[in-house]
Amino acid sequence: MEKKIQQLKEVTIRFAGDSGDGMQLTGTQFSNTSGTLGNDVNTFPDYPSEIRAPEGTLYGVSAYQIQFGSNLVHTHGNKMDVLVAMNASSLSVNLPKLKENGIIIANSAGFDEKNLNLAKYEENPLLNDSLKNYQLIAIDMESIVGEVLSGLSLSPKETARTKNFFALGLVYWLYDRPTEHTEIWLQQKFAKKPKYLEANLLVLKAGWKFASESELFPVQYQIEKAKLAPGYYRNITGNEAVALGLVSAARKANLPLFLGSYPITPATEILHFISGYKKFGVKHLQAEDEIAGISSAIGAAFAGYLAATTTSGPGLSLKVEAMGLAMILELPLIIVDVQRGGPSTGLPTKPEQSDLLMAMYGRHGEAPLPIVAARSASDCFNMTIEAARIAVKYMTPVILLTDGYIAQGTNPFKVPKLDELPEIPAKYETNPEGFQPYKRDEVTLARPWAIPGTPNLEHRIGGLEKKNITGIVSQGPDNHQLMVELRAKKIEGIANDIPLATVEGEQEGDLLILGWGGTYGAIKDAFDKLHSEGKKISFCHLTHLNPLPRNIGDILAKFKRILVPELNTGQLKLLLQARFMRPILGLNKVQGLPLQEFEVTEKVLELLNEKGGQ
Repeated sequence: MEKKIQQLKEVTIRFAGDSGDGMQLTGTQFSNTSGTLGNDVNTFPDYPSEIRAPEGTLYGVSAYQIQFGSNLVHTHGNKMDVLVAMNASSLSVNLPKLKENGIIIANSAGFDEKNLNLAKYEENPLLNDSLKNYQLIAIDMESIVGEVLSGLSLSPKETARTKNFFALGLVYWLYDRPTEHTEIWLQQKFAKKPKYLEANLLVLKAGWKFASESELFPVQYQIEKAKLAPGYYRNITGNEAVALGLVSAARKANLPLFLGSYPITPATEILHFISGYKKFGVKHLQAEDEIAGISSAIGAAFAGYLAATTTSGPGLSLKVEAMGLAMILELPLIIVDVQRGGPSTGLPTKPEQSDLLMAMYGRHGEAPLPIVAARSASDCFNMTIEAARIAVKYMTPVILLTDGYIAQGTNPFKVPKLDELPEIPAKYETNPEGFQPYKRDEVTLARPWAIPGTPNLEHRIGGLEKKNITGIVSQGPDNHQLMVELRAKKIEGIANDIPLATVEGEQEGDLLILGWGGTYGAIKDAFDKLHSEGKKISFCHLTHLNPLPRNIGDILAKFKRILVPELNTGQLKLLLQARFMRPILGLNKVQGLPLQEFEVTEKVLELLNEKGGQ
């Protein structure tokens, strides 16, 4: 049949099924292909914390959402245009997030009596009129892949596992995507397993062919390339961006790199990615626990490495005492916290921004540390570089906050050249003349970095308070006061070495939306939409949280009302209120889900209506 072609600017798709249905893989392949074709892309992996939740259950649904388009894409999208549902529960859980008249591509084999009962359906929704407000395309994917692979010596279970690639082929055709990129990936993935390679290639192409020939797909949609700045792009997750940032920072500083970490969701992939960079001299340790991870990194920093440790949630709690040790030792250390829902084990696979106060104050004694936060998956690279720059220049541990959404989601990353990155001048002390372990640089207040084994530079550092300049153990009250104040003054001084905050929209007036971290995309989209409609609002986003940009007080003073959207109960709001002694409004979400554009839009419109103006 003759197919219609329709042009679109952006599309949001969600692949959903059981944890074992390969939805994360399918979504990753689709997003990578779309990024390769020049679309802007943003993704959100949404999966249960159970390693393998019971099949067919509502709480076992795993999903991967992608927004891609010819416009700049800042979030994974609001309501979906397309839902690929591999079983009844995946439809039930995700249907409320689908637009009216949106497309449902359902695997009808996943709607048998057992699956319907697990999804709490009394009737099969594919056979009644409950989905009349949507474009329903029901396909028995398992029967089709069974026929396609009938000539191969595969078990029924092995055959059924390929249905995700059949679904991927369908959606590739629907949005005019070639299969070649995934074919190359399959050839690499199954190079030593030709049987599985052949099966997945056959099924992928069968899905594309089915959609191209079937009357069930009367329209093919096309999306032009996004107008991105010229350069070489690749799709990247936030965790991979952190790993690349660490390797690049070490090269810029001309230092060896060491990562000491303990695996914990959703930060584990940083350790995985780092392990692939051994050819650059990177050393890593998968420690037996969180304390060993950070302690090994402290030892590496003492030995002259650019040292880092990664964690999430309760892992940050376990690192607290060692963070204080690194602070009093005044050694450079990058502490990456991929925030997740808490407290305790909480929501291990879900994003949150609830560690800000922990990062700010979560140590005994007076132990201030610099805190920076990434705003997107690709920005994790930039903020890792910034964390390394501050750590080395000021001889201090630095906390980098990301979250589960941007850490495991993806967006296009413009690959920079090494000479385009900020300089990270690192200098070991080698001159014994006049050397003292706590003799500070006059500008930065950083102490010298003397590497063990350097002739005539023997010195002592440790957890006990040290006498100013000489580093001799001291319990003197006046000396302790002086050292506490010196360490705090060093951190405060970093404000003179970070960018000033900038405001989009009105430079003064009624309402300023102030964001930080991974909420950037949702706030940015809401601001752009409302500002283009003539709403007199403003937007400022923070990447440096301690110290704050030195002009932030002046910015806040120019607005009558400040709104801070956060994935917590108001932590930045609390810090701002305490420091600037003025009320701050909050938009607070703690559902284990990213902030969405419509939530910000609704809150802003509510506030503007309260004001009675635009």
